[in-house]
Amino acid sequence: MFHITLSIFSQTKALENKIDLFHDKLLDAAMTFKKAIRIYLDEQRSDAFRKLSKQIKQIEHDADNLRRDIENNLYTQNLIPDLRADVLHLVENLDRVINKFDEVIYKFYAEQPAVPSEYNSRINELCDLTAECAENMAKASRAFFRDRSSVRDYSQKVYFIEHESDLSTRKLSEAIFDSDLPLANKLQLSGFINDIADIADTAEDFIDELLIFTIKRDV
Repeated sequence: MFHITLSIFSQTKALENKIDLFHDKLLDAAMTFKKAIRIYLDEQRSDAFRKLSKQIKQIEHDADNLRRDIENNLYTQNLIPDLRADVLHLVENLDRVINKFDEVIYKFYAEQPAVPSEYNSRINELCDLTAECAENMAKASRAFFRDRSSVRDYSQKVYFIEHESDLSTRKLSEAIFDSDLPLANKLQLSGFINDIADIADTAEDFIDELLIFTIKRDV
């Protein structure tokens, strides 16, 4: 199937490059997200955190422009008509994950939650799992266009990591609600934790659909 995938894009190199760049934006967002959360937990809303907050907003903005460009090219140039609907759907859902990274960082910036230091390592662990889930999602999606035989391998990694993030979320939530923090603080931190975990859930949903698209292309 590898040669078939290449032939689909043999006359649309510019489009292939844009889709590649879109995957790069998702990887950039995941890495920036991890770094920003670590800095916030150590320094709160410091200049370094503000810089990363602006950086991830720029990534999100660039990704939106790139998504619109890809969609416009697909329609106006009538490119890969047999794949168009699937590609549009994949790009839109990749964009959703980038948006979620940006939304969580902005929420930290706007609400400035007070996070007791004893939870820092657990929150960082959850963020690492979430980012890794999104990174493997991007790799699975890229493989769909280049070498569909690799899609399942990356997809299984997403499923495994998402399960680990679920376990991490539950343990962290239990620890917070078992603590002596005021209820308002518990609820706020729980909301942030769920927002972070939701990114991994969204990646898992994306993989469910990606595997269906892959089966369709291979039949």
